[in-house]
Amino acid sequence: MPALILGTPDPAASAEITLRTLAAARGLRIGSAVSDSALEKDSGYQDKLKYEFNSVTPENAMKWANLEATRGKPTWEKADAIVDFAVRNGQTVRGHTLVWHRSLPTWITDGTLSTAELRDALKQHIQGTMKRYAGRVSVWDVVNEAFNEDGTLRPSIWLERLGSGYIADAFRWAHEADPSAKLYINDFDAEWATPKRDALYKLVRDLRAQGVPIDGVGFQTHTLIKDPIPAALPLTQLQDTLKLFAGLGVDVAVTELDVRVKLPADADKVAAQAETYRRAAAACFGVSRCVSLTVWGLTDKYSWVDSGVPGWGAADLLDRNLQKKPAYTQVQAVLADRDFAGAVTALHSGQCLTMPADGRQLIQSPCSNGQDQKFTFQRVATKVYTITSGGKCLTVDGASTAAGAAIVGRACVAGKPEQQFELRPIGEVGSQDYRLLPTHSYKCVAVKGGSTANSAPVEQAQYLSTTPTTQTWRLAGAPRQP
Repeated sequence: MPALILGTPDPAASAEITLRTLAAARGLRIGSAVSDSALEKDSGYQDKLKYEFNSVTPENAMKWANLEATRGKPTWEKADAIVDFAVRNGQTVRGHTLVWHRSLPTWITDGTLSTAELRDALKQHIQGTMKRYAGRVSVWDVVNEAFNEDGTLRPSIWLERLGSGYIADAFRWAHEADPSAKLYINDFDAEWATPKRDALYKLVRDLRAQGVPIDGVGFQTHTLIKDPIPAALPLTQLQDTLKLFAGLGVDVAVTELDVRVKLPADADKVAAQAETYRRAAAACFGVSRCVSLTVWGLTDKYSWVDSGVPGWGAADLLDRNLQKKPAYTQVQAVLADRDFAGAVTALHSGQCLTMPADGRQLIQSPCSNGQDQKFTFQRVATKVYTITSGGKCLTVDGASTAAGAAIVGRACVAGKPEQQFELRPIGEVGSQDYRLLPTHSYKCVAVKGGSTANSAPVEQAQYLSTTPTTQTWRLAGAPRQP
């Protein structure tokens, strides 16, 4: 987490439920790479960056060629502007990147430095950059893209001149410069079972065993939608990969997510893109040690893809006019899907769902803030929850699929579908109104006969397509609908 937080965006400036608001409620970081030129010139871009994200990554401003094109004459202005913006707006900064085989100044690559001089220059670069931003940049991509696709180390200037030990040295130097910073190794095409993933895993495992101060692994997750759209969309193994690395005792993060499509981008491609963004977000937020998700650019207007990958584009959450795309809505929905607790009120009667002490059939009764009216919703799958009060789970009695079956309190048993409920949203943006659908029957939790009487029983009722208020519950602790 950031060592220094100053200021927060004015909530009155936007009535929207932003990605940042939802991420903060879950203790997560949602970030974007930052174009220094867009940040300087585009006020609309500034606003979206400020209100939608609680983490930022300089896209190019902190790469060595841009910080010190001439030896001994650093140019900090663009990097400083991004860090200053983040500090003003209470955002974490992810420093990117200290050791890379690309974007190097010519005085490093022209061969004029001896091996000892090259090693010293790398150390000075790492430590000088980190010390400048100590307390303001809390996370660093220390080593970036160290592997080939076949799992061998990339034949970079660092490997060829300094040997494979440069990786461990870089992390040690970084830790010396700022012991409080979180230090990551970052790479691409390691999101599924590949030789690169295997090699990266072994390296992190071995570095940890040697006491090298590596805190996390970043997965870039640059992804594409092929044309024609394949039957199986990408990122099916991302969550398993994140869990695998988290098992080493490190944090993990999605660090450079974008999903480019073959132009022109039609409705089918946009829908496939949105689903792929959803998968990435669900994979990360479903792993406890996945602490952040960063998109590599927030808008198509400034995307690297347009110039970097000819014939491809439309890769980001917002379009060229800074308007939300379906991909944004999918990420927003995943962020909104979290555990919560609070009272459950029947919309038609204004009375509260109540759990009898003996676990008999639940009833509605006047809201009193009593313990028997406090419910905890624990997520078991996307939009699916167990609902507990007083140590008992809401349960469809006897696992019946019939309308009229009682909703009772029973001992919680993992995996029982009669104790799992889909929360289906009802109403407008910002609403906390839902239907509760038992997953074994997909009927609805409702007050019997739509009664407004005190102590009226609660049962499983036939799902009504008209969504009457008799099947609608206001969930006080729920995330507001995006």
